[in-house]
Amino acid sequence: MTAYLRNPQEIYRKSFAIVREETDLSRVSTEISEIVIRLVHACGMPEIVPDIAYSDDMVSAGRKALADGKSIVTDVRMVEAGIMRRRLPASNPVLCAIGDDGLAEEAKSRDTTRSAIAIEKLSDAWAGGIVAIGSAPTALFRVLEMIDEGAPPPAVILGFPVGFVGAAESKQALIEAENGVPFVTLRGRRGGSALAAAAVNALAGPLEG
Repeated sequence: MTAYLRNPQEIYRKSFAIVREETDLSRVSTEISEIVIRLVHACGMPEIVPDIAYSDDMVSAGRKALADGKSIVTDVRMVEAGIMRRRLPASNPVLCAIGDDGLAEEAKSRDTTRSAIAIEKLSDAWAGGIVAIGSAPTALFRVLEMIDEGAPPPAVILGFPVGFVGAAESKQALIEAENGVPFVTLRGRRGGSALAAAAVNALAGPLEG
C-alpha cells in the first residue's frame, strides 16, 4: 500500500497550504479572497479563479445576514447537507423545500422543475437572507424573476448551478441583473452543491483547523 497522510488536522492544514500556494489571488479583492480559497478547495481547481464573478459588497452583506440570524435557502438537499451548521453564528435556519408534498405534481402541471417550485415556495424565508443555488439553473432563474416581480430580495445570492443546459446562462443573468442584490458565481457550466455550500461556510467564519 502507498503511504498516505491520515491525521485530519494535518490533511486540512496541508490542503489549504497547497490551495494558497497554487491559487493566483492577485485578481480578486482581499475581502473575497477567503471565499475564493474555499471555492478552490471545494473543487480542487485553482484555474476557476478567472471565472469567479462577484459584487464588492457580497462578503459584508452575507456576513451581516448571518449575524442577524437570517435564513439560508437552498435549491437541493446536497447544498443543505454541506453547510456546517456548527459554524453558523446565529443558529441560522437552513431551508430546502425540494421534498415537500405535492411538489412534483405542481412542477409537472406548471411545466417546470421541482427546484424552481421549491425555491419559489421559500421566497418569504429568503428575504434579507442567503440564497445558495448549487444545482438547478431553473431555481436561479426563478429567484431572479421573482425579485424582478417584487419579491423581497435576499441579502446575497450564491449562484453555482451546474450543467449543460441553462447553467452558464442563468449565471450570466445573475451577473447582469440590475436588482442590486450582492452575489458570487462561477461563469460557465461548472458549479455544484459543494461550491454553494463552501461559499456559505466561508461566509460563516474564518478557516478552522
